[in-house]
Amino acid sequence: MDLAAFRVSLAAAAPPPGLGVALQALWWDANGAWDRAHDLAQQDEGGAGVWVHAYLHRKEGDASNAAYWYRRARKPIGAGAFDAEWEAVAAALLAARPSRALL
Repeated sequence: MDLAAFRVSLAAAAPPPGLGVALQALWWDANGAWDRAHDLAQQDEGGAGVWVHAYLHRKEGDASNAAYWYRRARKPIGAGAFDAEWEAVAAALLAARPSRALL
């Protein structure tokens, strides 16, 4: 799945099957369910979930907590428009997924 297909999936009632919890969190965030997105991000203590967790706290307005999570994710603290950061994180996570064509 690429970013364009992921964006199209936002019109559905639930995230597409096969997404990791970090991408599910971004999906729910884009659909206005910040609490659900946060709960999912907390379930993934790897780099992807920690990065999404950082973004969510920045979006929430909790700059110090966001900074902590960006450090844990080894990512620069997000700046600028939330939509642009959401897109950058989603694109990176989608690109990092193993291709189903190779399975």
